[in-house]
Amino acid sequence: MKNGFWTLLKQPYDGEDFFLPDLCSSVAVFTLIILAQLVVLVWVLAQPVAGVFDWLQLAMASLFVQWIVLLSAALLCRLRGWMQRRPLALAVAVCFAVVIAPTLLFTVLGDWVVYRGMQGALHWEAEQLLRHGLIALIMTSLLLRYFYLQQQWQRQNQAELRSRLQALQSRIRPHFLFNSLNSIASLIEIEPVKAEQAVLDLSDLFRANLARPDTLSSWGEERALCEGYLRIEQYRFGERMRVHWAVADLPDDVPMPLLTLQPLLENAILHGLQPRVDGGDIHIEGRLQNGLVELVVRNTCPEQTGAHHGAQMAMGNIRARLQALFGEQSELEGWREGECFFSRLVYPVRQRPTMAEKSLSNESIDR
Repeated sequence: MKNGFWTLLKQPYDGEDFFLPDLCSSVAVFTLIILAQLVVLVWVLAQPVAGVFDWLQLAMASLFVQWIVLLSAALLCRLRGWMQRRPLALAVAVCFAVVIAPTLLFTVLGDWVVYRGMQGALHWEAEQLLRHGLIALIMTSLLLRYFYLQQQWQRQNQAELRSRLQALQSRIRPHFLFNSLNSIASLIEIEPVKAEQAVLDLSDLFRANLARPDTLSSWGEERALCEGYLRIEQYRFGERMRVHWAVADLPDDVPMPLLTLQPLLENAILHGLQPRVDGGDIHIEGRLQNGLVELVVRNTCPEQTGAHHGAQMAMGNIRARLQALFGEQSELEGWREGECFFSRLVYPVRQRPTMAEKSLSNESIDR
């Protein structure tokens, strides 16, 4: 354990994100200012007073602490990229130095400006410097510990999210595998070109199924996968299956998770067209409006009104994936009107890079 700890300190931080947050952001700076002011307020309230509250002491202490916080945040903001590529022990030491050094500097300057009226030479008291230095050391240690635990919590959440997405995506296995293989086998002798295309389409679908579940692809790639899937099913259904696309209002480069539309088409065929002797129609409509992607699948279905358990499970998996990637703004609903079943999928166009992509982006900025 000891050797492992020292090895960790000698190596650069191996996390995809540095444990020190980005102090260049206004939110982080505002949070530090509020926390610092609360600490000052607690310190002033803890001081023994006679009579009224000492507002002057609060103002002077706030000015002293806020100057230290703002200067330290600015320095750490500039040094964050450099520290991320250095051994962890050196990065932590730099964090302590960046906070303690301004504390000692403003201690001396504050005494010279407030108590000496900027007259004479600079003077400092060792006891006062030691007291302020220890306070800065303790507060910095607590903050760094908090930042580290927060980063570990975020990494754990990311790992759990990836596992959850992988589990959800692994359930989206095409039910048509054996039917597809039978169709391919029957096409090999009479139409070898179609058989070869079917094999390629099938391999593309399974390659997409094995892709990273937390990454976003594009609508163009998803549509290509769906067209390949529908070609395979067309070999089985022939003229019984009629597909109509109305997606001109949905650009090909719109971010979309792979295997989002394909399971809806699979449900439409498996629970809608397949039970019908005469087959039916599938209508796919897509649009991008007000920053929202909307996909609607409409298919003819049999007369029975009961919802198939497999269809509900597949839609539940897609809904969970969308909420994990896009939050509560995404939705997936299904309903029946007469002889048609509707599936409507909506999510915001907001490309969320993966942790690895964010790491590469930070490295390119630092360089």
